[in-house]
Amino acid sequence: MDISILETGNAKAALPTPHFPAPFQAVIWRNWGMVPRERIAKALKTDIATLDRQAALLGLSPDDSMCDIWLERGYQTIIRQNWHLVDYEQLLILLEWTPEKLLFILREDDFLWIKLGSQKPIVEPPKVTPLSPVQEAETKALVEFLSQCDSSPVRKEKPFDFINAIRSCGPAANSAPGLRMVYSFSAPYGDPLLNPDLNPFPDNHLDAYAAAGVNALFLPGILYALVPWLGEDNPLSNGWQTRINTLRDLCRRMKSRGIKLILYINEPRALPESFFADRPGWKGVKARNSNIYSLCTSNPEVLAALKGAMARLFTMVPELGGIFCITMSENLTNCWSKSNVENPPACPRCAPRGPAAVVADVLKAFVEGARMGNPDAEIYAWSWAWVPPWDETLIAGLPEGVKLLCVSETRLPTAVGGYEGTISDYSISKPGPGPISRKNWKIARERGIELAAKVQVNNTWEMSAVPYVPVPGLVEEHLTHLRNLGVSNFMLSWTLGGYPGGNLRLLTKTCRQLAQEDFGVAADMVQAAYSCFDEGFRHFPFNGTSTIYLAPQNYGPVDLLYLEPTGYRATMIGFPYDDLTAWRGNYYPEEVFEREFQFLCDQWATGLACLEQARGMITPTEQAAFDDLWSVANAAYCHFRSTLMQIRFVRLRNAGMKSELAAVVREEQELALRQLKLIRLDSRLAFEASNHYYYTEQTLKEKLLNCRWILQQLQ
Repeated sequence: MDISILETGNAKAALPTPHFPAPFQAVIWRNWGMVPRERIAKALKTDIATLDRQAALLGLSPDDSMCDIWLERGYQTIIRQNWHLVDYEQLLILLEWTPEKLLFILREDDFLWIKLGSQKPIVEPPKVTPLSPVQEAETKALVEFLSQCDSSPVRKEKPFDFINAIRSCGPAANSAPGLRMVYSFSAPYGDPLLNPDLNPFPDNHLDAYAAAGVNALFLPGILYALVPWLGEDNPLSNGWQTRINTLRDLCRRMKSRGIKLILYINEPRALPESFFADRPGWKGVKARNSNIYSLCTSNPEVLAALKGAMARLFTMVPELGGIFCITMSENLTNCWSKSNVENPPACPRCAPRGPAAVVADVLKAFVEGARMGNPDAEIYAWSWAWVPPWDETLIAGLPEGVKLLCVSETRLPTAVGGYEGTISDYSISKPGPGPISRKNWKIARERGIELAAKVQVNNTWEMSAVPYVPVPGLVEEHLTHLRNLGVSNFMLSWTLGGYPGGNLRLLTKTCRQLAQEDFGVAADMVQAAYSCFDEGFRHFPFNGTSTIYLAPQNYGPVDLLYLEPTGYRATMIGFPYDDLTAWRGNYYPEEVFEREFQFLCDQWATGLACLEQARGMITPTEQAAFDDLWSVANAAYCHFRSTLMQIRFVRLRNAGMKSELAAVVREEQELALRQLKLIRLDSRLAFEASNHYYYTEQTLKEKLLNCRWILQQLQ
């Protein structure tokens, strides 16, 4: 097993877990019930009998019944929870993966390596050793502590139960003309087409999407994994027949419900230098930090091959509804994809032509190829990372039949806490559209190009741990603005926000109509709650992307507290750590950042009080809808309130005011217990398709142990 292929980055010492008497106990705790015990034992260099004895001391009983589904659908959670605990060799044992598979997942599973901080912490590999008498006594005290403070109910829903539990809320809705597209709430992000058993679109979910007015779902695809266009024997295409067969089946099942499957692509993907040995003319520019090269699309041979590949794909799967593409993405694709006019690419063919001409060629190849297989295929060009002045040239010259997809909120001005800022993407708290999409749509409209808006309707990275953020007033405001501009095509989510319900129903009904249908005579009181949630959420401190990616709100009560600064920088939807500077984007002053979260939480608490008043008016037929709303509203509050507590904790700690920390820590304990109760009743909570579960029952309990240890140190 050659683990040398796995990157380590600018690694430093892993963070300890002093709330456990022995390091190996943290490995047992975080993997119990998720990884087969045999693998845990092997990783910790012990036998199964010894492992079971040590687990029993921690109050854990053997139960491997959920391991298969965790390894299939929750491997990111397993990787994340072990990142600071074990080395690569142990991690591979736990996952039972090859280094090559782990490398692929780290690179291709929605930028997981970046989410993990682009570094593997240095770990002294833990192994099971006999506990000392002191460690045994402390372990016993931990178990007694948890039994005393955890009075939450027995679990009603297990992790992933939502996959089978989601049901249609009625017949297919008669949606207005235009695109209504989301990502699956449950689809594995990596390579779901290769394993048909990991069905990204269960029939019950498709029925629910149709009832909510959704008429398109999307999946990411890599062209060489679907069509062997780089050579029939190229190993990159291994399994392409299976993927095509799975794709055909998905398209047919969806078509029967009036739903199209749209592929999301970044093409042509960069390739290793060895590929160009017998095709030197195809070689474009080198990636900055990797030994891969773009395919030069100014070479007619490359464009012809790209067009042929797209034609073959749509010929093999004529039911495929279309594609949407990002041409200037995080991935290196065309020679201009990672360059700009100030720093043009080192390609003698593409550099003088400029980005507009190069991107237009790629889009033309997509359109012409797709239409050869399916004349009705829809092609959406996403203007992500298109910038002035050449973006206007490109939009004005888009190939015929291409629709323009813009992020609605880009450059939308914000004013939170007296500080002006701008939004890039992923906002519900600040309804758009912004000036960039307005400008681009105006140019497109004048040319007769059809318009499309990418928005977030159910949730965003402002809060992605709930299936939908219950702020329908803000969502309705944004959709109304877009409809008034003549936008009728909507991409309603990225990987987050695809829950087949919640705010998606605003596609066909007003906020008021939904409240009346769901809650009858309690509608006015629920509307009052919505108004409080709306007003509080408007105060989410939003400038750029730092807070939505780096602050703790998506992890909430599970994020550990540290009595001493960790020195680690927060990572994108990965590890918030204690990096308050990054949380606030080094923009909002600390006191303003804390104050705005305080206002958000206060308003949210008022909304919850309104819901509590509404409870007495709810009839039995309305109970399920009320319980659903109560669950997501409370979970969102726990995450927002925990973020506030973590901001306050770091500020007090850094100011040397440790005498005031205890009250914050105790509230963090209460929030963890509150969230523990909620996740036992609702398996949707803390799940997001591209990140899997942010936390588990075990890690929420570990937060209780973390708080207990800190309180002991503060005495």
